[in-house]
Amino acid sequence: MSNPSPLSNESIAPSNPETERDRGRLRRSVKRPAQFLSFWGAIALPFVHLPLLMQGLGDPHVTLAFLALLAINVLALYLGHGYNQ
Repeated sequence: MSNPSPLSNESIAPSNPETERDRGRLRRSVKRPAQFLSFWGAIALPFVHLPLLMQGLGDPHVTLAFLALLAINVLALYLGHGYNQ
């Protein structure tokens, strides 16, 4: 003999198809510009690496900046890889 759950499923509203459609439209409207910026950022960021490499990575601040830019570049490559396919 099981006790009924204290939470009822009646409080959970069924998903509205219009809301799902709006979310999909919003997702598409944000995805395209984000891919565009990531794609072109991944192309441009290596040019920012060059002055840091020419200066040398002996200074810890320069090394940290280089590694941060490298991580951002990898993230931009991942986010922008599907642009314009």
